[in-house]
Amino acid sequence: MKLILIIAAYLLGSCSWSVWIGKWFYGIDVRDYGSGNAGATNTMRVLGTMPGLFVLILDALKGFAAVKLVYLSPQYADDIETMVLFGIVSVVGHIFPVFNGFKGGKGIATLLGMIIAIHAGAALMAMATFMFFFLTFRIVSLSSMLAAFSFPIWLIFRYQENSTILVIFSFALVFLVLVTHQQNIERLLQGKEQKVRIRKDRDDDV
Repeated sequence: MKLILIIAAYLLGSCSWSVWIGKWFYGIDVRDYGSGNAGATNTMRVLGTMPGLFVLILDALKGFAAVKLVYLSPQYADDIETMVLFGIVSVVGHIFPVFNGFKGGKGIATLLGMIIAIHAGAALMAMATFMFFFLTFRIVSLSSMLAAFSFPIWLIFRYQENSTILVIFSFALVFLVLVTHQQNIERLLQGKEQKVRIRKDRDDDV
């Protein structure tokens, strides 16, 4: 049963909503434009604000749903280790989606949905951290990394989490975000990272 649920979590993560929405409603593959990533930020950059927000919600929901798969098997219900496993598998699915040639996004929105499902309080504090830095700098990558850095801090010092597995995961999350944002870090150091422009719809010349 656990193997079946792991596969289900991966397949949930592999649902590349940015690619599908771009193709179904706009006739383009968002991976051919902007940063080339299949995620909410690039969707916003290429298609506009509303499609980007829609993708953000859907990508977060698949991480949330993957964690909640534990309740399909009574023996795993409320088991933190299994919840973390299913969530990580869904993020891997987002980064390497089987449905779209294993070329996905960075998994930030899916990670968000995952941590909301596991620890809503610390997740909401991390979201607040993201919004603070995003509204200040308008740079999604920088805001995402700082929000990831804040997650273990909120978890340990604000909520005094005593689950060793969850604390270890929170630091692993920081490492994962750094790994998936290497190019963004290079652009930030060079002063070349793009700021987000709030747009209503897609430019004609994408």
